[in-house]
Amino acid sequence: MKRVYTLYRVSTKKQVNFSEDHENDIPMQRGACKEFVKYRPDWQIMKEFEEKGVSGFKVSAKNRDAIIDLQEAAMNKEFDVLLVFMFDRIGRIDDETPFIVEWFVKTGGVEVWSVKEGEQRFETHVDKLTNYIRFWQASGESEKTSIRIKTRLRQLKLDGLYTGGALPYGYRTIPSGVKNRKGQELKKYEIDLEQFVVFRKIVEKTINNGMGSYMIAHFLNDQGYKTANGKQFTSKAILRILSSPLPRGFTGEGETSEALQRLRIIEEEEAVQIDEILKQRAKADSEKRRIALRTKGQAMLSGNIFCEHCGGRITTTHHKDHYFRKDGSEYNKDVLKYCCYHKSRKLCECDGQTNYVAERVDEAVCQIMREVFANMTGSPAEDKYKEVIKKQQAAHTAKKKKVAFQLEKDRKQLEVLQTEIGKTLTGESLY
Repeated sequence: MKRVYTLYRVSTKKQVNFSEDHENDIPMQRGACKEFVKYRPDWQIMKEFEEKGVSGFKVSAKNRDAIIDLQEAAMNKEFDVLLVFMFDRIGRIDDETPFIVEWFVKTGGVEVWSVKEGEQRFETHVDKLTNYIRFWQASGESEKTSIRIKTRLRQLKLDGLYTGGALPYGYRTIPSGVKNRKGQELKKYEIDLEQFVVFRKIVEKTINNGMGSYMIAHFLNDQGYKTANGKQFTSKAILRILSSPLPRGFTGEGETSEALQRLRIIEEEEAVQIDEILKQRAKADSEKRRIALRTKGQAMLSGNIFCEHCGGRITTTHHKDHYFRKDGSEYNKDVLKYCCYHKSRKLCECDGQTNYVAERVDEAVCQIMREVFANMTGSPAEDKYKEVIKKQQAAHTAKKKKVAFQLEKDRKQLEVLQTEIGKTLTGESLY
C-alpha cells in the first residue's frame, strides 16, 4: 500500500468551511482528494494537513508549518505520496515553489500528485520546464489578483466607503446603497456628531491651549468621555486621533477626493499646525522649539526651561524632608525645584545655581505674562472660535432633534398601546 499524505490550503478564512462562493474551499479539496484515492486501491490516506488563511503567494515555504512538517516526514520516510487538489496549493512563488516540489520528489523520495494535473515527474528537461512554467503562471495570476484588489480598494476608499478594519475616531458606518459583486451592500463613512464634539475639543486643546496628549487624555477622562470602544482615553489614543488621515480628508496613501473632503473634521490650516506641534515635541534637538515639549510635569515650566549659564536643560526634582521632632510632632517638607541637569551631574563647567525653587520661578514668569496680557487688545482668533462654537452648536442641535424624534415616536406608540388596552377590556380588540 502507498501511504498518502494530503495538503489542503486556502488563502482566506472565508474558504475554510464549505461555501458556494468559493470553488477551492477545504471541504471541496478534501472531497476531491478522497474521490481520487478511491479509484486507486493500493493508495491509503494516512494523514491530512490543512493551512487556513495562508497565502501561497505572500508566505514563504520556510514560514509555513505544514510544508516544514511534510518535509520532515518525507525525510523520515513516513509517506510515499503527497496529494493536493492542484499544485498551486503547495505554493505560488515562482522562484521557490518549483524547487519545493522538486525537493519532495528527488530528495524526499515521494511522488507528488495533483487531482487535476496528475503526477509531477522530473525525468526529462521538459518535466522540469513544465514544473517551472506552472508556478510562474500561478505567481502571475496571484500578482494580477493582488493588483486588481488593491485598485478596487483604492477606488472604494476614494469614494468614502468603508473597506474594513478599525473605524477612525469621529466616524460611524451607514448603508451606502452600493453592492459588491456578491450582492452584499457596502457601508460608507459618516461623521458621528457626538464623537465630532470630542474630536474638536482635542483639536482646540492641542492648538489653542497648548495641552499635550497626556493632559488632553486626563481632561477627557475627567469629563466622562469615552473612546469608541467605551474605554478611557490614553496619550497614544490622542496622538492616533490627531494623526489619522481620514479626518484630514485623505486616504492612508495620501490621496483625496470630493467624498473624502466632505468627511473632513480637521481643516487644512489646523492640520499644518498640529503636525508642527507634534513634530517639535518629538524632536531630540530642541534649540528651535517654540512649544511645550512636555505638559504633564507638576511644575509650570516642566521640560521648557533652560539654564542661562550653560544652556543645558533644567529638569524638575523634589526636595523631600521628613522627620519627627522631640515633642513628637511630625515634620514634612516637599519642595518642587528646578535643577540644572548638566551641573548636577558635572557634565560641564556651569557657574550658575544647581537648584531653583519652582514656586518662585513660576511666579516671576506669571508676573511677566500678566503684564504682557494686560497690554493686549482685541482678539485675532475670535472668528475662528465663533466657527468652532457654531459647529458644536450644530452637533448639539442635531443630537437634540434625534432625541426629540425618538421621544415623539415612543409617545405615539404609547398612545396606540393604551388605546388597544381599552379595546381589549371591552372585547373590541383584534387580539
